[in-house]
Amino acid sequence: QVQLVESGGGLVQPGGSLRLSCTAYGFTLDNYAIGWFRQAPGKEREGVSCISRPGGSTQYEDSVEGRFTISRDNAKNTVYLIMNNLKPEDTAVYYCAAVPAGSFWLCNPEDFSFWGQGTQVTVSS
Repeated sequence: QVQLVESGGGLVQPGGSLRLSCTAYGFTLDNYAIGWFRQAPGKEREGVSCISRPGGSTQYEDSVEGRFTISRDNAKNTVYLIMNNLKPEDTAVYYCAAVPAGSFWLCNPEDFSFWGQGTQVTVSS
């Protein structure tokens, strides 16, 4: 079965860290650009970070620049989002999504065609 599965979400205190994982099943993630997106209650889904393929160039939304890091592990068919110094405003459901390498895309939800089910991140004391 072809799917993306996110994991690693949870409840963390402000200033804490989490590592989200996006693992592909049934296809090779290395053939795709991957994005992490989030949606908070009452808000639109927004791009958090994206990583291209080939080349592995990365993009970050301004509010997470310097706190979040996106990376690939091709051997594990997984893309990670390491989130440090988390803030209450980072609370959201986080999704990963894929678009074929070579496609034109921006780090916006509308450019990504294949989505995981999401994982909840809650930052609260």
